[in-house]
Amino acid sequence: MKLEIRRNLISVLAFVGFIWLIFLINVPLSLTDWNLVQNYGLKPRSVSGLIGIFTMPFLHDGFEHLLGNTIPLAVLLFMLSVTRDNARRILVSITVLAGLFTWVIGLSSPVVGASSLVYGLTAYLITAGIHERKLVSAGTAILVVILYGGTLAWGLLPSAAKRVAWDAHLLGAAAGAVFAHYTLRAKSSKSVSSPDTKPVTSTTEVVSESPAVF
Repeated sequence: MKLEIRRNLISVLAFVGFIWLIFLINVPLSLTDWNLVQNYGLKPRSVSGLIGIFTMPFLHDGFEHLLGNTIPLAVLLFMLSVTRDNARRILVSITVLAGLFTWVIGLSSPVVGASSLVYGLTAYLITAGIHERKLVSAGTAILVVILYGGTLAWGLLPSAAKRVAWDAHLLGAAAGAVFAHYTLRAKSSKSVSSPDTKPVTSTTEVVSESPAVF
């Protein structure tokens, strides 16, 4: 158990550390035409901006921007990793889905930062707690709301547009909620439709008792 938690923590720190590495690399590049934010940020409805679907969470426009995303991202990734066996698939899916939503109907340009992923993870964990109604899922959802519910809520409003890309936040949250809803609903429907046992057959001569086949 301790080894698994340690591995999850190392994976989270490696992911966040990679984002910091990209930021440090871009510090000198930002003074040239090779600025990663301008060249690889997500630009809605632009062919050249498609790459931003995958690069957006790794690019940040300033130290404060990165610092503001680091702690909530690390906490949410760790919570995801210790409560979900398929955490990596969830992470990739939310990243791509949030990027697609933003590319199709986003308003800001270019869009960079891991905040869209932060909102996506937040929405996923809360939606998962509502759908599954299990102790771990519900407890995680409640903890997420307590830690970040009030702080992140203002970032979903257009009034925050002067400081942040509120549309990317909203679409990131939508991506997390939609992904959780459809994947967990499909899983629940499958488990409900699967019969627990098969009827026991018998004859007038021999009564056969055998384990149910699943």
